Amino acid sequence: MLTNLRTVLRAFDNGRLFGDVYGDSAPRVLFLHGWGRQGSDFRVAAESLAHEGIASVTLDLPGFGSSPEPSIAGGADLYADLVDHAWKDLTDGPLIVVGHSFGGRVAVSLAARHPARVAGLVLTGVPLLRSTTASSSPWPYRSLRRLRGWRLIPESVLERARQRYGSRDYLAAHGRMREVLVLSVNESYEDLLVRVHVPTTLLWGATDAAVPVEIAERAGALLTKSSLVVLEGVGHLLPTEAPAALAAAVRSMVNPR
Repeated sequence: MLTNLRTVLRAFDNGRLFGDVYGDSAPRVLFLHGWGRQGSDFRVAAESLAHEGIASVTLDLPGFGSSPEPSIAGGADLYADLVDHAWKDLTDGPLIVVGHSFGGRVAVSLAARHPARVAGLVLTGVPLLRSTTASSSPWPYRSLRRLRGWRLIPESVLERARQRYGSRDYLAAHGRMREVLVLSVNESYEDLLVRVHVPTTLLWGATDAAVPVEIAERAGALLTKSSLVVLEGVGHLLPTEAPAALAAAVRSMVNPR
């Protein structure tokens, strides 16, 4: 069992972001968590790497954990810009960026739009493309949304439908964070993926029902340097379900053969 590791909660960008720092050397890895989660999801993997001399930062993205909400609503590009703005407090060089789910969307935007920041990517359970196997929302809601777009029903009717058919994430989000969620779930990343040129490991749970493996396969076809690893018996929350496999993927990227 790993013990005696000193972990430090730090503020970045004048308190706009907070995160835990693992290890005493300069960080080589940045972890970005999924929607409704926080940086502590990566604690076991980060501790394992720190004991091997690979330091990391596990950020709480704006609006989650210890980090305050962003001042405006936006999707993955906004969050990537917020992380980029804090980079001077993280390190003076590129990092391997690990992204789970929503954090993976942010990581891809960061790699495509701020390539000097990213030495490599490890992505897991990231909804980068729309699924070909299931609709994103029930047909009654889609119908009402279309009617609202045509201004045939009031916003209050559509909001009642959102409360009935909305996901747990939607129902749990409020105010600006609900705006962020709505913007994010309607994004797709084909244009960004073809602009990512760093080595990328797609580490996926075989039983991930939220983001099935076919999404990873299609995303990998758009990336210039990617490999796909599928873990049997692992679902969407891979950072907590299989932290050893996540640490191994990072380790292989830090120390390539």
